[in-house]
Amino acid sequence: MRGATTTEIFESFNHPRYEVRVRDKAFLWGSDGITKDIVFEKALILHMRNDIHGETLTFGTQVASGMKTTLGTIQPGQCVSIPIQKIIAVFATCTAETIVGCIVNP
Repeated sequence: MRGATTTEIFESFNHPRYEVRVRDKAFLWGSDGITKDIVFEKALILHMRNDIHGETLTFGTQVASGMKTTLGTIQPGQCVSIPIQKIIAVFATCTAETIVGCIVNP
């Protein structure tokens, strides 16, 4: 029996949602082309869910200076939520390929 996809799980939410295919390295939010750390009045929350059939995902944040901070890993099927504040990007890496479902909450 096949489980729900990351998009299907997030369908009940009314916030921006999307999927990112991570092959080696990808940005789940933001870009390394941004030149100043982004500051919101109130931090956004990025909710990430690693596909149940995916690979272990390492994730972290990057600031405008280029410094990256690895926050940890999530296994297939696991979820984590992190604040988006004073950064330019949230990055993800894996050894082969996985799909990450994302929701941004204001």
